[in-house]
Amino acid sequence: MAKTKQASATPKQRGKSSKSQINELIDALNEDLAREYQAIIAYTVYSNVLTGAQWMKIASELQKHASEELAHAMMIADQIDYLGGKPTATPKPVKLSDKAEEMIRFDLDNETETIRNYRQRIKQAEAIGHYALAEQLRKIVAEEQDHQHDLATALGVDVPRVFEDGA
Repeated sequence: MAKTKQASATPKQRGKSSKSQINELIDALNEDLAREYQAIIAYTVYSNVLTGAQWMKIASELQKHASEELAHAMMIADQIDYLGGKPTATPKPVKLSDKAEEMIRFDLDNETETIRNYRQRIKQAEAIGHYALAEQLRKIVAEEQDHQHDLATALGVDVPRVFEDGA
C-alpha cells in the first residue's frame, strides 16, 4: 500500500512565513513603542500642569507612571532590536487640554488601547514561538492595568473592559 505524501512547507517556505510574521511583529512593536513614548510625554506634562487639591494625588501617580512607561519603552526597544528591527524614535501625538478631567480621560483611553494592543502582541509573539517576549509583555500589561485602574478611580468611572479577546 503506497503512502500519500502530505504537502508541507519546505524549510525555505517556513522561513519566509516566519520572517513575514517577525516583520509584522516588529512593526506592531514599533507602534507600541511610539505609544509608550506618548505616555511618557503625556504623564510628564499632565503631572506638572494638573492643579487643584483634588488632583494632587493623581499628579503624583502620573509621575510614577511616567517612569514605568520609560521602563516599558526600553524593554520594547530591546525586543525590537533583538528581532532584527530598528526602534522608532517618533511618539504618537499627545492630546492636551486645559481641563484636568479631559487629560485624565485621554490617559485612560490611551491605557485601554495599549492594553488591547499588548494582548494582541502576546498572541503574535506566541504564534512565532517567542515565549520570552510574551511573558515580558504580560508583565507590562499588569502594570498598564494598574495605570488604567488608577485613572478610572481618579475619574470616578468603571475600569474599561479589555478581556473580550483573551491573552
